[in-house]
Amino acid sequence: MDLLLQIWAGLFYLFNKIFLAVGESKQQKYWRIIGWICYLVGLPAWVIIFVIKHNWIAASLEAGGAPAMLFGLVSAWHGHSSSSVKFERIAKYSIYGFVAFGTLYSFYDYGGLRTLVQLLEIFIVIGYLFGTYYIARRQWTGWLWFMLMNISCGYLMFIQQKYLLAYQQYISLLFVGYGLWHAYIRNKKSAS
Repeated sequence: MDLLLQIWAGLFYLFNKIFLAVGESKQQKYWRIIGWICYLVGLPAWVIIFVIKHNWIAASLEAGGAPAMLFGLVSAWHGHSSSSVKFERIAKYSIYGFVAFGTLYSFYDYGGLRTLVQLLEIFIVIGYLFGTYYIARRQWTGWLWFMLMNISCGYLMFIQQKYLLAYQQYISLLFVGYGLWHAYIRNKKSAS
């Protein structure tokens, strides 16, 4: 079961990075839409893996992140509109609520901020929140935040002996770098 969860989680999150990066390079919303859908498909497996390992902060981030993923999908599909601004607020507050709950529960479970695992989870949260927000808004800096998320999650998975997921996170960095390059070039061209 553990291997199946790792394959499910890792494969769809890797596809997410690939399709989002291709969407940046091709300037086609179709690829970004597929990328956000892949993220949503992989989400349940990640939540299960994090809960099993008592990674409460990361688990709550993933669970609360579904509205943010839907916001990314809606933004890719329709662009930004007044209705997407309202949806963006819902997504943002949903994540904040879940992360606050997960962090408090983690501190309760571990007796405070006491482990490297918790610190890595906090880095995952920071990278995820800023990365998802800025990528959904088509800003290149989101890819830098995704790098922090991938490195932190990869190390967390490595020390928890989820090697398949650790390698998937580091392979994802290649596609995150590719997306960063193309998003940076796009923003530079639009600014001139």
